[in-house]
Amino acid sequence: MPFWNSLVDRFRGGDEIDWEPLLIEADLGLTLADQWQRELRDAGLSRQPEKAEKWLRDKMTALVRIPPPLPVRQKPETVLLIGVNGSGKTTTAAKLAARAQQEGRTVRLGAADTFRAAATEQLEAWGARLGIPVTTAPSGADPASVAVRALLVAQEEKTDLLVIDTAGRQANKRNLLLELEKIKRSLQKKSEGVPHHTWLVADGMTGTGVLAQAREFHTAIGLTGLIVTKLDGSARGGMVPAVRAELGLPTYYLGRGEKPEDLHRFDARDFVTNFFER
Repeated sequence: MPFWNSLVDRFRGGDEIDWEPLLIEADLGLTLADQWQRELRDAGLSRQPEKAEKWLRDKMTALVRIPPPLPVRQKPETVLLIGVNGSGKTTTAAKLAARAQQEGRTVRLGAADTFRAAATEQLEAWGARLGIPVTTAPSGADPASVAVRALLVAQEEKTDLLVIDTAGRQANKRNLLLELEKIKRSLQKKSEGVPHHTWLVADGMTGTGVLAQAREFHTAIGLTGLIVTKLDGSARGGMVPAVRAELGLPTYYLGRGEKPEDLHRFDARDFVTNFFER
């Protein structure tokens, strides 16, 4: 039985469905769950699950649709990836680079996670596999200096896309956030408007924890969007509309596997279909 239908059965009490806890169980977060259950009630759909589902599908599709990209007039278009440990940032950086390469764009990777030596080695291995250059530094080097060097080399080479990987960190650790702020500030000193994208890479298996992470990082650093990984398991992605509703941040990519081609550009209708029918 699809996940959504099983939830409806669980929260059904006779003719009545308890929509708020159902929506919370689907990882939509307290704020959005409360709002949508009130709107369902006001629309007279609380006791009509089929019509309620269609209403929810339409609301979710409209909410999560991503805006058209703003043009980036200077090269390289620069992406800064941040997130907690284990979210899949390094692999995601390689997948983004592989996608761009397949689209005919030139790419460089920046290994600014100098805290974890294995991260640099992992990114170098991806670079060798894909034929993509990687800017690195010894373990313990200043991450901001690595990011700046990657940017300068990419500018000199007129590279189309630069993807910078950073060390995993908790958003409530002020000293680690200061390091991220230094990376952004250092890049901006070299080129106005860089990084063009500051994306949170979040593990979809953490459910509503994604919303908490997005809230904290957005307040501290200023995010422009999300990439949600590990949606090939039991995760349904309810945090995507939750983050969009509360913080206004779109999700640009979904990760559904380990191979380079398993990073999918976000499509609102496909996402909503998977949410209700998987």
